[in-house]
Amino acid sequence: MAEIKKMSYKKKYSCVQKSIELDYQYIPSFVQRTLGGDAVYKLRNTWQERLRNIPGDMPAEEKYESAYSNWIWIARNTYSFIRERLGESGVEQFERAEIEELKRKYSGMTIYALNTIALVSPGFASMMITKQLLYELQWLTPVTISELTQNKCVVHVPRCKVLDFPGTSDLCHIGCEKTYSIWMAEQFHKSIKTERQGRGCTKIITPL
Repeated sequence: MAEIKKMSYKKKYSCVQKSIELDYQYIPSFVQRTLGGDAVYKLRNTWQERLRNIPGDMPAEEKYESAYSNWIWIARNTYSFIRERLGESGVEQFERAEIEELKRKYSGMTIYALNTIALVSPGFASMMITKQLLYELQWLTPVTISELTQNKCVVHVPRCKVLDFPGTSDLCHIGCEKTYSIWMAEQFHKSIKTERQGRGCTKIITPL
């Protein structure tokens, strides 16, 4: 079984908070373009209904769990809000906005450097890019890797953390399974095949 660096709860908390900050930027912008200012006001009010306060002296694990719950609340209500007002075509438009946001979010120097290495050693760089991305996405849900080579990575999600919360099927099937696959293909030229197993899944990642 391949190993990836384990992300600390302090880092996980930071990642969730950053994702929430980005949500507060690009989601209202999308809603403003498609539905107008009144809809932005209503969506923000929905978000505020059940957001948890996170004291500064709370232990890192508890901070992460509280922030994760806040992120889930924002995400799941966003999908239902858009579907109710714009239908499936609106959800598809929002999916595209999410993909573009992921591209911006993960265009940092570490990934850029690995892409540069790919010019010299494509196979090695492909493996390292995969490991780096899986490390950075650990805040979403626990994963294990049973195979990692230059041409293939097999990732197991024994129990998806997202699905521990009610009303998150859109977040799983669209936000993760579909959106992340398109993003990985467009930004990192990788294919993701998902095999679902109850509340978990296996993802097979290969170069395009």
